[in-house]
Amino acid sequence: MAVQSVSSMDSVETVAKKKNKNHKDAVRGVLQQNRRFLDFFWDIAKPDQDVRLAATENLIKYLKSSDKPDELKYSFKRLVEGLAATREAARPGFSLALAQVLQCFEEIPLSTVLEHICEKHNIQKVKKKLVRHAAFGNFFGVLALFQSGRLAKDPKVLLQCVQLLQSLAQYREYLKDLPRKTLVDILSEIPESTFEEVLFGVLQSDLTSAFSSPEQLHLLLVGLQKFPGVLKPKKLKKLLGTSTIVTQENIPKLVDLLKMAAKSVKKEKCLPGVALDVLKVALKEEAFELFWKEVVELGLMAEESGPCIYLCYRLLGAALPLLDINQLRMILRRNVMLHYGAHVVSTQPADRFKFAPEMETYVDAFLESCDDSEKQLAVLIGFSSLTNHGYPVALSTSKVIRHLKPAALQKYIDWLKNMFLVPDIDSCLDFTTKRQKDNHEHPNTNDEFVCRLRKWIIPRLTSIVDNPLMKREESQVMDIARFVLFHAFFDARKSVSEIPESAPLSMSLDCRTRLHVADAFFGLLLKLNYMPVLGEGPHVDALKERHVVGVTADGSLWIHCMVRYADMLLSRGKVVLAVKPFTEEQNASWTRMLQHVEDLQNKSKQSSSMEMSAYQQLLLLVGIHLFRTPKESVELLNDIQNCLEKAMSKKGKKKKGEPEWVEVMIEILLSLYSRQSRLFRVVSKNVFRKICPYLTQNALQLILNVFDPEEEQSEESAIVVTDDKDQDGSDDQEEECSSEEDSAEEEDDDDDEEEPVDENVNEVFRKQLLGVLQGGRAMDGEDSDDDLDDETMMALDENLSALFAEQKKRIQAKKDEKAKVREEKILRKHFKTKVLDLIEVFVTKHSDSPLVFSIIEPLISVIEQSMGSESSQQEQDFLRKTADIFMNGLCKSRRYCKNVSEFKNDLHDMMERLLKRASKQSDSSVALYCFSASLYLFKVLKGGNAEQPEEIEERGKETNSSAQVDSLGYLDLQRVTTFYQKALQGFMNKRNSPLTSAMFLDLFTRFPFIGKPLLGVIMKSIKDGVRQHQQAQACTLLLKALQNHSLKQSLSPTEWQELIKEGVTQVTETIKTMDEIKVKVDQEKLINCFELLGFLIKIINKQKLDIQLKELSPVLQELSQKVGFGKSVRLEDLFWHVMKSLGFIRPKKIKANVTDVAPEMNNNTSKKKKKGFLPETKKRKNRKKDKPADEQMPSCEENKMEASEWQQGNTKSKKKKKKKRQLGQQEDGAQENSAGTPKSKKVKPNSKGKSNISNPTTAEKAKKKKKGKNAVES
Repeated sequence: MAVQSVSSMDSVETVAKKKNKNHKDAVRGVLQQNRRFLDFFWDIAKPDQDVRLAATENLIKYLKSSDKPDELKYSFKRLVEGLAATREAARPGFSLALAQVLQCFEEIPLSTVLEHICEKHNIQKVKKKLVRHAAFGNFFGVLALFQSGRLAKDPKVLLQCVQLLQSLAQYREYLKDLPRKTLVDILSEIPESTFEEVLFGVLQSDLTSAFSSPEQLHLLLVGLQKFPGVLKPKKLKKLLGTSTIVTQENIPKLVDLLKMAAKSVKKEKCLPGVALDVLKVALKEEAFELFWKEVVELGLMAEESGPCIYLCYRLLGAALPLLDINQLRMILRRNVMLHYGAHVVSTQPADRFKFAPEMETYVDAFLESCDDSEKQLAVLIGFSSLTNHGYPVALSTSKVIRHLKPAALQKYIDWLKNMFLVPDIDSCLDFTTKRQKDNHEHPNTNDEFVCRLRKWIIPRLTSIVDNPLMKREESQVMDIARFVLFHAFFDARKSVSEIPESAPLSMSLDCRTRLHVADAFFGLLLKLNYMPVLGEGPHVDALKERHVVGVTADGSLWIHCMVRYADMLLSRGKVVLAVKPFTEEQNASWTRMLQHVEDLQNKSKQSSSMEMSAYQQLLLLVGIHLFRTPKESVELLNDIQNCLEKAMSKKGKKKKGEPEWVEVMIEILLSLYSRQSRLFRVVSKNVFRKICPYLTQNALQLILNVFDPEEEQSEESAIVVTDDKDQDGSDDQEEECSSEEDSAEEEDDDDDEEEPVDENVNEVFRKQLLGVLQGGRAMDGEDSDDDLDDETMMALDENLSALFAEQKKRIQAKKDEKAKVREEKILRKHFKTKVLDLIEVFVTKHSDSPLVFSIIEPLISVIEQSMGSESSQQEQDFLRKTADIFMNGLCKSRRYCKNVSEFKNDLHDMMERLLKRASKQSDSSVALYCFSASLYLFKVLKGGNAEQPEEIEERGKETNSSAQVDSLGYLDLQRVTTFYQKALQGFMNKRNSPLTSAMFLDLFTRFPFIGKPLLGVIMKSIKDGVRQHQQAQACTLLLKALQNHSLKQSLSPTEWQELIKEGVTQVTETIKTMDEIKVKVDQEKLINCFELLGFLIKIINKQKLDIQLKELSPVLQELSQKVGFGKSVRLEDLFWHVMKSLGFIRPKKIKANVTDVAPEMNNNTSKKKKKGFLPETKKRKNRKKDKPADEQMPSCEENKMEASEWQQGNTKSKKKKKKKRQLGQQEDGAQENSAGTPKSKKVKPNSKGKSNISNPTTAEKAKKKKKGKNAVES
């Protein structure tokens, strides 16, 4: 028996060895495969999620296309091993990859994979320090099996996985609650029969202890919702002792578990799943009120900790889609809402968490998914009724209302209007924050409560009009607009059914509320002006296709509808009374305005010659302002009406000394632009666009005077810029206003501390103080304090306090004056920036008008002033806008005035002024604007043949210069040439000229024919330029001019040859003047010279011109010997490019050997004595020299060793020398013909790295030396 057992043991061992050997051979075979397969597993472990997903997908494709079973086995092995990887990103990557592979290859049994996972990551067998990795390996393995989708089909493996997860739950310090959550996910995916037959017995212990942890409670709740047929009330009573979850007995347990769940998701900031499931079970058990009152309000809210409070808020938001209308109204009136309102209103630090955006997300999702309009209305009214001292917590501009159904929207609008008319204070859920209670901030009366509520309702109504995503009807918009208009400017005496807005108010409007409603109305007018057409139908579709805005479906202006409604209210004086009744003059202006609008409408129907809509808008807008600023509006209406009458009357004649109607209109528009109202600016801009064809020089000058600093200081032309609150906006909440006021006060305090006091004021104050002290006899002597009685001291104190109070007032007045000046400056700059819109409109739409020329110099003056002023953001925006209008709108415009015969002399004079102005600038950027303006005038005077550089590049080289010269138009070429010659001479002769070569290159590119008369100045400047920089720029200008094809066409062959010859001569002469190349400017000059010279030689060779270049070669050879020539690589390349065109060949550079250079370096260093070297007397003596003779004599063995080493070294050195000689012979043979003659001789580089041209004599000497060396070696 023993023998048999031993033999069996041996057989088992041999079988195991064979298996291991076969496994190793298989793995080795896989490893010997292509690298692409193995890279998949490296990519799966990378932290980038996209890389992991791509690697998983590619691995599956590869395994599907491959027929090798070893690769599939190796893949499972690698994926299972990776489940316990040390890198956190690798574990989920391998788990997902394993799940996908199992899903694709269903022939692999799950039991085999699970056994391999348990065997590989056995927690009981691993070391203590590897328990964490093994736990993760088991967990991610089960997760992979579950994600494969095959776990529910294999009950045996399902049972083993659940048991494994239960065992992993004890490793909470590593896995936390992940096993329990995975159990919940598994339960939510399996059918009821599988749960009853397979898992119920295993999970019974967990279900029995459901109230021990949130995860186990969650497991039970999921089972109740998923398997109600298994977990019946009777079975639930056996498990828990109660047939329901939400009972009075279980309330404390539920509170504790929900607290634990809330704290567990503190970092995630989300709603725990167990809390939502408890809510659903409470609704199912019809115990929602008990749950909300006992668990949420009395349990979680009483904790007053952040996670618990936010859990209550999230339960409130998540419960909205689950409740019926009665339950919605109940929770929206309870303590959770009050606590949420206090959280929103209370001032919190910027880094603290704010829940309001998350709650808005909950409400938005509910309104979007809800189809019941009654529920939508209940939720919206509930949040709108949550108020703090009457002001609702919800934002008045919240966009959640875009999901309202039409019926709910109409009811909500009616509710808002009713709350405005008859505020129901009792229906509001009002609260007071803790800070307000501590500060005793309570509304004194109901009037303040109602006032705050009304201030919120009006912006809420206007936001409905302003929301483009909302499906609103035209009748609803008209209803809101009429309601706001009525309560802004009218009061109802009695209610009339024809006027729904005349319903009586329970509490009259005060002045502040009335002003707030008026501001909201003018803001609403701006929104209506930009609103697309509402409604449906073919006529409406046609208007939408034309992108018509600001009109109703029948084509009427929205503002006209408002004016007609206001006129109807004025006619019902017995029922409705205006807040500010019209006087006779105002009433007459109103009636006259309506008549003019009617006349304009009739004329617009007959013909559209005057584009009457803009004039109608202007009249209607100023007319509606009669209710707010009657005096100013009456004057404006009279002026506008007079202007329109004169503009439309054919027989209208101007009286002597009377301004033109367009001038008056421009003054009106400027006065409207000075107001802080966007609607006024929009309408004024539209009107200006219509009257641009009728502009006169005086009218345009009125606009330009805005930018003139001299006119700005004069009293007659000064325009008063108002600083009124923007009428088109709405006020913020009072809390924000108060906080802004507090911050403003703090800033004022800081300014008080930092404000320096003027020395002169200090001197005056010192004298006054000295006088007070002397008057009190405080300076009579050293012991004067003893002589003063109490009355004198009291009088002295009063005088001193009065003096210091007066000084403090004086300092504060000075600060106020400075602040006022600063504010006026900002307002003026803002006004100028807005007026630039008018200039832009005129330049863009009417660039062919002769009045455009009068804009050029004023805009340049504006640019000059802005360049030299402060660099504030407002100033930079103003400068950027001005420069954009000048360059893109004016100078680069394709349209310009064609007929300039009447003022061609003025344009020539302006061109001369602009070029002189450009030459006198201190900044090149400003000079560029002046030069660009001169080119614009050049183009205008020449006529329609001038083109932009882009157009010239598109056409190629087909420009005919002679044709351009023939069609000069009104251009005086001789005079203009003189202008540019002077500018070019100034550029070449002044050391710090603001002009640049790019300006003249632009001139030559756009107008090539002017290059011919300017070439003389450029030729002379190549040699005679004031600096190296100007000489280099002259070379560049000549090169660009010669490259222009049209220049050659304008010259005869003889003139062309003389021009090329003169260019070569000038470049040769300027190269001769170069003594040495020291600085970068010298290099740049030579680079430009060589570029020009290369082009000239190319032309001579290509066109075979009779020009001799004999003088050029020695000059260039001499230049190459100058100091600093070889420092620039580009310079040397260009030099040899020129030499190559002259017939020379550039030598090849040879790298010097280190062994040859080293002795030369040593010799040089030995000759040069460095600073700080010690003299010989101070040097340390060599210790070896001081030893005795017997110690210094080496032994015989040492002599033998040294002799052998010397012989070896000698043989090595001989070999090296032999190799060097052979290399030297080859190099010398290759360079035997290197000489300075063209084509036949090569150039030999100098040992110092200079590109010297070698002579034939030196080459012959080199040959003789080489022959001598060869003879010695042989």
